[in-house]
Amino acid sequence: MSFHEGAATVRTPLWDWPVRLIHWSFAVLIPALWWTAENGEMGWHTVIGTVLMQLLVIRVLWGFVGGSTARFSSFVRGPGAVFAHLRSPAEEPSVGHNPAGGWSVLALLGLMALQVALGLVAGDPDDGTTGPLNHLVSSTTAGRATELHGIVFYLILAMIVLHLAAIVYYRVIKRDNLIAPMITGSKPLPASADGLVKAPVWRLIACIVVAWLVGWVVWVGAA
Repeated sequence: MSFHEGAATVRTPLWDWPVRLIHWSFAVLIPALWWTAENGEMGWHTVIGTVLMQLLVIRVLWGFVGGSTARFSSFVRGPGAVFAHLRSPAEEPSVGHNPAGGWSVLALLGLMALQVALGLVAGDPDDGTTGPLNHLVSSTTAGRATELHGIVFYLILAMIVLHLAAIVYYRVIKRDNLIAPMITGSKPLPASADGLVKAPVWRLIACIVVAWLVGWVVWVGAA
């Protein structure tokens, strides 16, 4: 959506609280997962990884049934829209993720989902460090999953660095503060802008129930 330059602005709802809570939870959980792995706290590593998995389930489901700005259909655009956005000299006010940011969201969610899937089966039973579903795969598969688990972490780290660089770029070059709206949930936008359309609470409850069931199935499989 394009807006006229110089239009009067009003504080407009942008991000609902599930999106913001999950976003900042990722920022806490990923360093916690790195720390627990580096310090051999694999019990906590598994617990935190399970929480991350459940939040990913909620976020993906919320991308289909959640608020207007949370939905993938609102921010996933084709390559032409991405290149046009990156070439533009100044940032137009946007409701939700811009075309480039939308693809970075998909990439990061996809990498985290892959990392969780690998972690579920990774590990070596001989040293007592295994994922909760390690017993369901062969030792060869578990070994490959363990190697990939380490590689994918560095891909996630690269995406985080890129994300932070983008925040600085948009703040300095395009004069767009991406952090504040993810904290407050709102952003000054022209009065003509259509802000966040919230989803019914029952949809969030349904997403949470599904995520809890996924976690339960994993732990039952680990028993």
